[in-house]
Amino acid sequence: MKKWESIGDKLLPAAAGMVFLIMWEAIGFFQWLPAYLLPPPSRVIQALVNDAGLLLRHGGVTLMEAALGFSIAVISGGLLALWLDHSPLVRRMVYPYLITSQTVPIVTLAPLFAMWFGFGYLPKVLIVILVCFFPITISSMEGLASVDKELIDLMRSMGATPWQRYRWVKIPAAMPSFFAGLKISGTYSIMGAVIGEWIGGSMGLGVYMLRVRQSFATDRVFSVIVVIVLLSIAVLKLIQWMEKRTMPWMSVARKQEAEEMVNQ
Repeated sequence: MKKWESIGDKLLPAAAGMVFLIMWEAIGFFQWLPAYLLPPPSRVIQALVNDAGLLLRHGGVTLMEAALGFSIAVISGGLLALWLDHSPLVRRMVYPYLITSQTVPIVTLAPLFAMWFGFGYLPKVLIVILVCFFPITISSMEGLASVDKELIDLMRSMGATPWQRYRWVKIPAAMPSFFAGLKISGTYSIMGAVIGEWIGGSMGLGVYMLRVRQSFATDRVFSVIVVIVLLSIAVLKLIQWMEKRTMPWMSVARKQEAEEMVNQ
């Protein structure tokens, strides 16, 4: 019974997606909406096949920008979280500005970056860093702050240095929160790179999207959206794989929780 329930849980989303695609295709087949407004999935797939080479080249540039900005955001965000957790004075000074920085829309900063740094890779990478930096920093800070105080007191009583307390208690306990921030930032990284490419450039999915939009090739616009979604999902799956490798005990705990829910 549990096996069939697990299979059903996996098949239901796929069935819902198939129904949605069939309904979408029917809208185009019966011409309820013109194809230049809402192309059917068959035309989007055809555009994906026909422009596969172009999408691959532009997608590679976008993925490179997202990967570089995301990597810098992970390192800088994680280090800042450790610093803010270690120094309450610095946290009180920096934290309000960290929160305020998120009230500025990234779209408004992109033109400024283009004016300051030109239309090369640098402004796109900076936008990805800004998009990814905040979730990583905040989630890591929350994870470090949520460590059981009794464990910290125990480490102090045993003469552990601050580095040993972080190495053996705080950092392992904060890993679930850290990876939660990584998942959010990872999916945002592709979007941040595309936003940066909208401002200007010669390569990238954002540049390609603007070009096909100006020619009113709506099916190609949808094909770019499909590629962006697939890249975001691939990044998320990679982070989930890293999470399982880094914290194998979490997979066991989640499996036990799922079994308990099924038994109830």
